[in-house]
Amino acid sequence: MNSNPSPSNSSRFEGCTLTGALSVLTEVRDAVCIIHGPSGCAHHNFSLLHATLLSNDRLEVPRLLSTRLTENDIIFGGEEALEKTIGQALSLSPTPASIFVLSTCIVETIGDDTAAVCAKARGVPVLAVPTAGFLGGVFETGIKNALSTVASLARPMTEKTLSANLVGEKNLEYAVDENAAEIARLLARLGIGVNLRFVRRIGTGDIGRLGSAAVNILREPALRPVGEDFKRRFGTPYVDSFPAGLGGTCRFLEEVGRICGIDATAAIEEERTYQAAMLGKFADIAGSRVHFELPHPMLEGDPGAETVCAECAAALDLTVDPGGVEIPLPYPAPVGTAGLGRMLHRWRILIRGERRG
Repeated sequence: MNSNPSPSNSSRFEGCTLTGALSVLTEVRDAVCIIHGPSGCAHHNFSLLHATLLSNDRLEVPRLLSTRLTENDIIFGGEEALEKTIGQALSLSPTPASIFVLSTCIVETIGDDTAAVCAKARGVPVLAVPTAGFLGGVFETGIKNALSTVASLARPMTEKTLSANLVGEKNLEYAVDENAAEIARLLARLGIGVNLRFVRRIGTGDIGRLGSAAVNILREPALRPVGEDFKRRFGTPYVDSFPAGLGGTCRFLEEVGRICGIDATAAIEEERTYQAAMLGKFADIAGSRVHFELPHPMLEGDPGAETVCAECAAALDLTVDPGGVEIPLPYPAPVGTAGLGRMLHRWRILIRGERRG
């Protein structure tokens, strides 16, 4: 396997907090995001988000504004420019239901009190999101900070419903909606519905439901600090990741059932039967020789992907051999049984192609 980047250089490969936060905040449909910094920061992120939306067949334009700080603002402070841009946001039609202000590297350097500017009463919540560009951490830091900031618009609920929140979906991921559908399918086996996709295509008014779910399901273990934060705020327990692998999917059902006080035995047996039927569709590649590699030497793999691949290879009686068909390790690991089916479909294409060659 390829080695990971050294710790001293890892942040260069992990992106900017600003981009991570925007991947969350631009999914609040009736909000406007203000990037407090030079116009180049807004242009770069707008281009990235717009291209990603188009690649996922979403003909949408992110609602972003920039304070467009100039050299003069950088020398004397940019708080006045921020105040002006918030006014511009409030004058838009339709009027935003919430405004998120994200700081950049330069704002962190000059010391603008972004939080104080945002705290002024305006009739619409204006929330400062701690990002600070590359000075504030990495892409994942931006996601965590954005989730926690949006959650401040919700309040604890005295009554819980038998439902789950999906927390921290990877909005820039190609299969994000397919993964959510798979989680909804698994939850339905337990009689549990989806309360809120936090944050995915919701309105500001929807955020108030955050505390009413019986369980939060985090997209990945890296979001455990968010899970703990929400547990403290709303008293909601959490599962620390979407399920991966055949056994992992069944354990997911067991854990969610335990948290919600539901006997998951029947649901697990039903899922195992469903998995067997799915694997049966790929019986034609049984006995093939394969080996697993990262798709690119600069990429850091998902730690669970190799385990998932080995499990599927064993279930299909594939031989893992250095001379076998090269199979790229998926990143991230496929979600649930449906994700495995899509992954195995790609394997079959590669194996058949090798046979024809």
